[in-house]
Amino acid sequence: MALRILSFILTLLVLGGIGGGWLGWPGALAGVVLGAAIVWGVDSVRGRRFIDWSREPDTSAPPVLRGLWGEASYRTARALRAEQQKARDSAQRLTDFLAAIQASPNGVILLDPEGRIEWCNDITGLHFGIHPQRDLLQHVSNLVREPAFAAYYASRNYERESQLFGRGGTASQPVKLSVQLHPYGSGHKLMLSRDITALAQADAMRRDFVANVSHEIRTPLTVLAGFVETMQSLPLTEPERAKYLELMAAQSARMQTLVNDLLLLSRLEGSPLPGVNEVVDLGALMAQCENEARGLSDLLHPDDARPRRLYFDAPPPFELTGAASELRSAVSNLINNAVRYTPAGGTIDVHWERLPDGGARLSVTDTGPGIAPEHVPRLGERFYRVDRSRSRESGGTGLGLAITKHVAQRHGGELQVSSQLGKGSTFALVFPPPRVRPLPAGAAAVSALAAAA
Repeated sequence: MALRILSFILTLLVLGGIGGGWLGWPGALAGVVLGAAIVWGVDSVRGRRFIDWSREPDTSAPPVLRGLWGEASYRTARALRAEQQKARDSAQRLTDFLAAIQASPNGVILLDPEGRIEWCNDITGLHFGIHPQRDLLQHVSNLVREPAFAAYYASRNYERESQLFGRGGTASQPVKLSVQLHPYGSGHKLMLSRDITALAQADAMRRDFVANVSHEIRTPLTVLAGFVETMQSLPLTEPERAKYLELMAAQSARMQTLVNDLLLLSRLEGSPLPGVNEVVDLGALMAQCENEARGLSDLLHPDDARPRRLYFDAPPPFELTGAASELRSAVSNLINNAVRYTPAGGTIDVHWERLPDGGARLSVTDTGPGIAPEHVPRLGERFYRVDRSRSRESGGTGLGLAITKHVAQRHGGELQVSSQLGKGSTFALVFPPPRVRPLPAGAAAVSALAAAA
């Protein structure tokens, strides 16, 4: 600033001296005025350039000016660059924040004080059918038309959540949402929606499980209590007493089977997955299952003139890795179910095959009554029975297929079911390639001899 003043004074002195030398004091005055006009004009041009630039400042190319205006342009450009950097940082943080909300598995809606949508993520489209761009500034109650939500929104009591039905569900499997509003700022609201369908299904399955277990145990207990009361209160002959004791033993055995199945399921759910170091001899396993199946067939229908025909393949030329006891239980369940539900003269075919991808498949095909298509997806649920009366008559607990399905999943495989009413069913266990190994040299012959024995 001092240098600028000094240069201004020197300019006036020089021009005043020149004018005084030519014309005396009038010339000196004219020189001073002319100098002042020149300095003012140059300063005005620089100021105009600065003002023109400041209207639409380009911080990357500020005007090159000398003196005070040069300093002003430099400082202004530096300050603008700092503010622009702050704005870019803020915009980036906002973008990252919105991207994080967008990636959330929950629906997020920002509402203004009037309840209009200011912003929402894509998940809300799946939950409510709201479009993130088209539906901006629409009132949320116009788009979410559930009466439960309307009552919840009008109550202004947002400490609890509200449960609604979402889009994409069916009558048998509805989509359930948990919705809660969180006020913030000056009347604004944050609306969060969460898909709780799986939780609702798990809760329903848990309730059904408890109810089914209670029912399955209460029935034989009621029978036992009745028999005990009868034996205590009535004079019975020895044949009558023996008959009641036999019936009581059957009910006790039924409860024991149910408890054992429940314990097995609990053990399967709580134990580590089977490793790949334990090798299962399929020849010996299938021989044991075949003996059990033929014994069960004779026990259930000893007087049938047309016995069931059971066909078992020769021992497969491969072995599985996993838990032998679990696999024996799963295979035995499939075969024994086929025996129970195949009528006299029917056929049961048990077949192992190697799949093209290197996996293995065990199929159990029967000529039983078959299963209606609406029941097939639910097979494997605990206590789910196609025909409850027939299942109980045959001694089933409703847990056999659940155990089989769980064992298959623990070994990386799956349970497959195909059936036609009146023609029969095929239940199959499919195992992945890592669980299948070819038999060592000479082991096939040993396994065949063991199976024959």
